[in-house]
Amino acid sequence: MKFGKLAAAVAAVSLVAAPVAAQAVNSSASAAQRVGAISPFDEKLEGENGILIALLAAAAVIAGIIIIAGDNDPTSP
Repeated sequence: MKFGKLAAAVAAVSLVAAPVAAQAVNSSASAAQRVGAISPFDEKLEGENGILIALLAAAAVIAGIIIIAGDNDPTSP
């Protein structure tokens, strides 16, 4: 029983200490800066089809409401 508690304590301490150790390693390493590359191609990632997605979402909501609100007649006499 003591071994199980010891193992749980060691696991908890290692989970707490791992991010602290990783942060210490990153801060002491040489400061390499990431720089974005300039691409010759013009990509249009603005999301030009937002209206289409909104219309499809509205249609799905309306269809769901129609399916849920449909045929409420009881089958018993």
